[in-house]
Amino acid sequence: MKIFVTRRIPEPGLKLLEKHHQMEVNPYDRVLTKEEIIQGIKGKDGLLCLLTDPIDADVINSEPKLKMISSYAVGYNNIDVKAATKRGIPVSNTPGVLTDATSDMTWALLFSVARRIVEADKFTRAGKFKGWGPMLMHGQDVTNKTLGVVGAGRIGTAFALKSKGFNMNVLYVDEKKNETLEKEVYAKKVTFDEILKKSDFVSLHVPLMPSTHHLIGEKELKMMKKDAILINTSRGPVVDEQALVFALKEKQIFGAGLDVYEHEPEITEELKKLDNIVLQPHSSSATIETRTKMAVMAAENMVAGLKGEIPTNCVNKEVFKER
Repeated sequence: MKIFVTRRIPEPGLKLLEKHHQMEVNPYDRVLTKEEIIQGIKGKDGLLCLLTDPIDADVINSEPKLKMISSYAVGYNNIDVKAATKRGIPVSNTPGVLTDATSDMTWALLFSVARRIVEADKFTRAGKFKGWGPMLMHGQDVTNKTLGVVGAGRIGTAFALKSKGFNMNVLYVDEKKNETLEKEVYAKKVTFDEILKKSDFVSLHVPLMPSTHHLIGEKELKMMKKDAILINTSRGPVVDEQALVFALKEKQIFGAGLDVYEHEPEITEELKKLDNIVLQPHSSSATIETRTKMAVMAAENMVAGLKGEIPTNCVNKEVFKER
């Protein structure tokens, strides 16, 4: 069968696909337009896409032969799963393998903001460091502070568990009780408002859906402590960037760390000018090991789906019940 890959992924994934099927890979190292994707899947049986690709009903219905969509990502809000299900096309993702990498990056952002690492690096490289000073680069302690986890799923749980070494008071908000966190780090399930009011660090780990769009806005930022830090490694639109700009400028909170953006890849220009925020290029899962595992998983999902088998990480298994 024939597969279209919207952007080059680590080689082990591509080799696995080549072993079983014919493959065409986007030759450009950039996000394809919707029209380019439609052109790319002409005559193809499978589509391996990225989170940045717009896979809507128009794309899905443009190729009658399409039998499988494999996403090289955990999130799949870029794919019209309902349209795929209506066509009987399985859709898969790559959960689990990036849990540790993403939770590690969340900690990297937390420490970078708390201890002003990026700001201090720029200061030092600019030749401004003239020796130790008692008032130089004051940041925030991390040990013994209160950590607020918004969304205690796989990544939120892994992130919170890693607070053990810092003896933190862990609060979390989630639809379900998280017995692992309550047992391992004595975490307490609280309301969203409590998280905002009591936490020294608020870390977001929620999927993007109507109820989480602008979950953090002007009202929520005002509820946070003056010396609190906001970290977002989930989805960009969860945070209202204009409200965040105002809060950082007015010192309503101490700082923020972002790996994702509201209108990605565009970033609100005012954010780039602020010293009390650390900006990452959506790279939480960007370790050699993790990205390779994601590639292999996406390829395995594709191979299984084209065989008519249920992919391990199928997000719409109901398509198989109707067969």
